[in-house]
This record gives sequence, C-alpha cells and structure tokens, in this order.
Amino acid sequence: MTTAASPSHAHMHTQAPGYAGHKADHLARLHKIEGQIRGISRMVTDDRYCIDVLTQMSAASRALQEVALGLLDDHVRGCVTNAARTDPTQAEEKFAELTDSLRRALRV
Repeated sequence: MTTAASPSHAHMHTQAPGYAGHKADHLARLHKIEGQIRGISRMVTDDRYCIDVLTQMSAASRALQEVALGLLDDHVRGCVTNAARTDPTQAEEKFAELTDSLRRALRV
C-alpha cells in the first residue's frame, strides 16, 4: 500500500501541504491522542476493567478519525482544488489519490 508520505509520492509534492494552514491544530490533536494512548497503556498495566479500556480505545480511534477527516478536507480544499485549477493531468492524479484514500478510509 502506498501513501502520500511514501517516497514514491515525495517527488510530486513541490508546494506546501494542504494542511499547512491547520498544521498546529492537527499537531495539537495528535499530541492529545498520544496522551490518550499512553493512558490506555497505563490502564492495561494497572489491570483496569476491560470495558473501560475499550471505551478509551474507542475514543482514541474516533479522535484519529477526526484528524484524518480534517486532513482529508485540507487535501481536497488545497491540493486537489489547486491541481484542478492549474493542471488537468495533475488533477486526475489528485482525484485518483483522493479515491484511493477514501477507499482505504472506508474499510472497516
């Protein structure tokens, strides 16, 4: 599976990422999620009740999904829109990337 962060896509990104304007917000959310994950690990270490651990895991998972949706929104509004306005070939590539990304995101 290839992702936008993989080296095979690195040559295609010559401008700031679509999330550049929201980078601090995304990082703040990710740092909070890191804390949630550490908390879940402590819960397991402390032999906390299974359902409590699962509840916290579900909350962390939802938080990651929210960050992913934010990044996806930034990608569409930035990268995809810019490509659609400037370069039809690149636009097709961005639309294919978007479709692949949605396909991966919708797998459950």
